[in-house]
Amino acid sequence: MATRLYLYPVWIRLWHLLNAVLFLILIFTGISMQFAGSDRTFSLIRFEQAVTWHNVSAIILTINYVIFILGNVFSTNSRHYRIRKENFWSDLLSQLKFYAFGMFKKEKHPFPVTYEQKFNPLQKISYVLAMYVGMPVIIITGIGLLFPEILVRQFFGVSGLLITDILHIAIGFILSIFMLIHIYTCTLGDKPTTLFKSMINGYHEEHH
Repeated sequence: MATRLYLYPVWIRLWHLLNAVLFLILIFTGISMQFAGSDRTFSLIRFEQAVTWHNVSAIILTINYVIFILGNVFSTNSRHYRIRKENFWSDLLSQLKFYAFGMFKKEKHPFPVTYEQKFNPLQKISYVLAMYVGMPVIIITGIGLLFPEILVRQFFGVSGLLITDILHIAIGFILSIFMLIHIYTCTLGDKPTTLFKSMINGYHEEHH
């Protein structure tokens, strides 16, 4: 028997697609700029071109993020990001055990997908940290690097620009790792392509 739930409205799918494309561009151009060196010789693409693409993509990403926040405020999608305190650690442990052992033994998922619960506990905490902590930090530090004149010049004797740059790169690296893990976990549906299809047609499908 198959369960088919419409969990991904059009705006979520469009936001998700644009977010993914922009993030790939930002990773590619960011790496290119990072390893260009002072002589700008080692670069995946021309340094000036990488800077332009990075800045334009970052601006669009920021607008897209605002759309995500507004979408959550004015729709019911925000309920999927609310973390309950009761049983939080035990639920998280159950999900970790499933990913580590249970799914290889074909055990039943401890938190099946429903209209009320789209994310399992591990997904939820990961998405909350990524979208409500990581994204604001990388956007704010990105704005600081784009307009360095607004930054504090010195912070406890350390250049404000240097601190902002390191924080921006560190969060960018963490979010890149998150994206790789996210792509991997999307292959853990009934079939490796099942969850990817959900972002095309909007329906979560699960066979029992």
